[in-house]
Amino acid sequence: MLIDSHCHLNYKGLVEEQAEVLARARARGVTGMLNISTREREWAEIIATAEREPDVWASVGIHPHEADAHPDVDTEKLVAAAQHPKVIAIGESGLDYYYDHSDRDRQRASFRAHIGAARETGLPLIIHTRDAEEDTAAIVAEEMGKGAFPALIHCFTASEAFGNQMLELGLSISISGIVTFKNARDLQATAARLPADRLLIETDAPFLAPVPHRGKPGEPAFVADTAAFLAQLRGVEVETLQEETAANFFRLFSKASL
Repeated sequence: MLIDSHCHLNYKGLVEEQAEVLARARARGVTGMLNISTREREWAEIIATAEREPDVWASVGIHPHEADAHPDVDTEKLVAAAQHPKVIAIGESGLDYYYDHSDRDRQRASFRAHIGAARETGLPLIIHTRDAEEDTAAIVAEEMGKGAFPALIHCFTASEAFGNQMLELGLSISISGIVTFKNARDLQATAARLPADRLLIETDAPFLAPVPHRGKPGEPAFVADTAAFLAQLRGVEVETLQEETAANFFRLFSKASL
């Protein structure tokens, strides 16, 4: 099995030929895709895609870039939306201090609301963090102290020390096509050492197309290229890495089924 744990099938670049995108993914052995939401207005369309496609699931959440525009999306609203049978995750949410598209206090408040929804529903929280390691770690640790919740750091590019903090708190880590980039030496070193039972893979399509597809819109089919690179990096057979990361996906996203 081969799972793309994070893609945006309803984003420009993929939605225009979504059926073809899905067909290309399946042709390369991709057996499941988690379609991620970033704004409330996307939820219905993303859920509809998951209803239509048996190998696609949905999340509900607000990206930190969108926190200012969604002050009313609280834990209660997220929990209600997550009752749909094809919604298997909360997010993506978190902190992004690189772009600062939303006020940092508002990002932190939204992040905590999503954590509350993950804790209440038992669905994993998909965490986006960029240039915000210290605050992300502090909030996750503080909130874990209030009551455990399942979570995943998506598109991991942070320091190894941050990764170790998250692993100690029980989180999983997802690696994207960035690991194939020539300038990603530090990430490659970290990815080679991640524990096999906490590792997932993703595309973040239509972004971050891996080598050898740089310059093209990313798509779920390309998770096969990331898996092949990561397997070589870790010194395992690609089939082993695919099976391990798929097993990790279904253990974490336990509401998912095929």
